[in-house]
Amino acid sequence: MQSLTLTKSQKQILVNHSTSQKPNESCAILFGKEIGQNRLVQKIFLTDNIEKSSVNFTISAEQILEAYRMEKESSMKIIGIFHSHPDSMAFPSDTDKKFMEINPVIWLIYSGISKEFRGFVLNSQIKEIQVKTE
Repeated sequence: MQSLTLTKSQKQILVNHSTSQKPNESCAILFGKEIGQNRLVQKIFLTDNIEKSSVNFTISAEQILEAYRMEKESSMKIIGIFHSHPDSMAFPSDTDKKFMEINPVIWLIYSGISKEFRGFVLNSQIKEIQVKTE
């Protein structure tokens, strides 16, 4: 089974980012490496939600280009996209599902309600993956 591994401090960074962006969704790009079916997060690139929306997020073209530059200049690759659902559970929305098709990486979602992280991938359908903490 595919999985995503973060440290406790990485999770706290994402929780803090989510809290600071309320009532809007927060977002970030996750860098790391693949070890078999596991994706190990090594770096978090916190990004801005230029939509300033509580139900959608968009990362600016400038920050996306910066992420690709960071990937090219390091030994890490983009392994995931993070965003929060401030007022709902950590399940992909219809909008998330549409963007998962063009961004085939792990989607890590944090719920502001249940305070849980859940990870998803899209193959022929949405599949939940295990989120581990080191």
